[in-house]
Amino acid sequence: MNITEYTVEKLQDPTGILSGDRYEFILQLEEEEDDELFEDGAVELKVLFFVDGKEMKVLNYHFHNSSQDKYLDFALEDEELQEIHSFCSSHYASEEA
Repeated sequence: MNITEYTVEKLQDPTGILSGDRYEFILQLEEEEDDELFEDGAVELKVLFFVDGKEMKVLNYHFHNSSQDKYLDFALEDEELQEIHSFCSSHYASEEA
């Protein structure tokens, strides 16, 4: 999985009920033609990432084909999920810069 671009946005909790901060990442992915994710159009991964002090985790994610505006029913393997966690851990603060 190769991340070619990304955006990150800190989500606001208007109620103040939730602890920690939540960030929405949209990761633009480049896939190989023989990859099962390969489809016509751009595939992106939408990630909801949680940060509370030193605790950080991926709360949820969805693959999305942006050119066809449809969600894809794929799951990340454990190794890929760890890669996404590492990426988000090192890039969430860029939203606050």
